[in-house]
Amino acid sequence: MTSYEQIFNSKQTIEEALSPEEAVAAIAVVTTLADSTDEQIDAESLASILWQFEVFAEYSEEEIIEIVDELITIAEEDGVGALFNAASQTLSDELVWDGFAAGVIILLDGEKLVIPEEKQPYIKQLQQALKLDESEAQEVIQEITAAFQQTDNEDDLDDEEDILIVEDYSEEVYESPLGNFTVPIPVDAEQGGKIQSQEGVVGFSDDFGTLLRIDYYPIPPEQLEELDSTDKQAYLRSIMVDKYVPQAILQNLPDAAIKHTEYQEKGELNYYYTLVDMPLGSTISQQDNNGTITRLNAYRGLISFIQDDFLYIVSSQRSFFNGDTPDSIEEEAENIKESILEFVDTIEFT
Repeated sequence: MTSYEQIFNSKQTIEEALSPEEAVAAIAVVTTLADSTDEQIDAESLASILWQFEVFAEYSEEEIIEIVDELITIAEEDGVGALFNAASQTLSDELVWDGFAAGVIILLDGEKLVIPEEKQPYIKQLQQALKLDESEAQEVIQEITAAFQQTDNEDDLDDEEDILIVEDYSEEVYESPLGNFTVPIPVDAEQGGKIQSQEGVVGFSDDFGTLLRIDYYPIPPEQLEELDSTDKQAYLRSIMVDKYVPQAILQNLPDAAIKHTEYQEKGELNYYYTLVDMPLGSTISQQDNNGTITRLNAYRGLISFIQDDFLYIVSSQRSFFNGDTPDSIEEEAENIKESILEFVDTIEFT
């Protein structure tokens, strides 16, 4: 008899069916209760986690707290097995992945970015109960891990603690909340494409290592006047080398280092370019045979420039998978720079 038999082998049921959203939340509640009691559940913390899921996009955090409280009551009155059965019966094929992801995110060690060994039996049984095969389960785990990594590695320039909201999208063009630019979405949802945005930054990523990010900052009028009489190259270099890279990358990755810098004038675009070597600093990871998840090595290229009344920093990464050998710094710098410039050419500034 396993310690989770009361969950996964239960015959108990509840009278009323759950909604799809409640079913996803129920998996998170069941996972939390698997090794604890209802008195130990922090409904607000659980709701803040669930609020990041697209399925709860139309819900306020207060509404999700109410859902969590109701599900805890069901587990207390009817049993955690009954709650799991109700959830698994409701989850559609499309939402099974969300349900499993809700379980994973509850158990993931946010610092080590692994599911603790003692929790592995539970997550394996959850996978089997939701009828996910091994490859599907690992894909979900890697997506959750990558999301944690990206949040850790890509702090805003001002070191704000706002959460990057993961957006689903059906339009082909992304528009900045400030209305200062639009850009065709460069990733495909069918390949795990995601948009993560908040005012001042938007990132596009997918399961194949793509990362394209636009940071943008309004420049005060008085500062723009000063730039007319000062060296623009020195200004852009100071922003990039003295502030952005140290704050957004180096303080989170002590082994990272700037390997290449240059200033270029390309038509109307005057830009400062930097290449950063980031050992174990990619936004994606790989899982070893023993189950340990390790971040990939990567190079990050960044271009800073001024357009109208905004400072822009556009960046991209190149991750190195097993067997990948970097070219020379000069070649890597040139290739990544060209890919960023091609992306910049797709941006329409308004």
